[in-house]
Amino acid sequence: MEAVEKPTGIFWLFKKLRLRKILSSIRQAPKFPTAVLLVFLLCGVFGTFITPHKPNKTSFRYALTPPFWMEGGTTKYLLGTDHLGRDILSRIIIGARVSLEVGIMVVVFAGFVGSLVATLGGYLGGKVDTIAMRLVDMVLSMPFLILAVTLAAIIGASKYNLIIILAGVAWAWYARVLRAEVLRLKEGDFIRLAVVGGCSKARIMVRHIFPNIVNSLVVIMTLNLGVVIIAEASLSYLGLGVPPPDPAWGSMISEGRNYIGQAWWLCVWPGVAILLTVLSFNLLGDWLRVRLDPKFRQIM
Repeated sequence: MEAVEKPTGIFWLFKKLRLRKILSSIRQAPKFPTAVLLVFLLCGVFGTFITPHKPNKTSFRYALTPPFWMEGGTTKYLLGTDHLGRDILSRIIIGARVSLEVGIMVVVFAGFVGSLVATLGGYLGGKVDTIAMRLVDMVLSMPFLILAVTLAAIIGASKYNLIIILAGVAWAWYARVLRAEVLRLKEGDFIRLAVVGGCSKARIMVRHIFPNIVNSLVVIMTLNLGVVIIAEASLSYLGLGVPPPDPAWGSMISEGRNYIGQAWWLCVWPGVAILLTVLSFNLLGDWLRVRLDPKFRQIM
């Protein structure tokens, strides 16, 4: 049997250095937001396996049970129960999956549509750019949440309708920000050389323009995740988001508002989850902006 030769050469060295650079970047990531997001991500992926109780299981015997350290609390329900006796901790864990699923899908769809519109409009210019930017202006002229509430009331409440609504509103912000980046790249020497070299417009946009706006797109998506999660929680609070009995952080706050005087934990724990998630995405987005923006790298 012949021995398997160890890969050698420039390509293998490049892959090894790239992997080392990625691992180094992960180690340099801010610890607090990374840890918080990792916890919520694990809750979102493995939530059904790690919840201490079924999130929708009611037990009127334990209704409005306080957290375990308070008088009347029990270790059976660490963060307490709601007015139907459902475990708050289990519902927060499952609610993380709802918020992250909606948030990630919204920024992916909105980022794709926004970057496509920005690339086409910014590079081609003319009527294409005019039509695209007037559409963007029309969407951005209405307050984000009011437009989302209006669309939710028309289409109806469901998780996937919520994703469509938020992505349909958020893409315009991506297009506006990325178009400025495309206009700057369009005047670069490497684009002029590509034109002189006979590259088609489609090839220039795909091979030269889009790869150079990916860093900005990643930063915008990370920062926008917090905004989307707040929007999802707001719509769920108003009853226009994820319909019951699926637990969502916004709907948990809405259900607990009538008991805030006697059972503060119904609103506080979902609010803390929203705060930590949004804060972590914002901190991580700021770190990515510094890491990926060449101007900031030169300063550092």
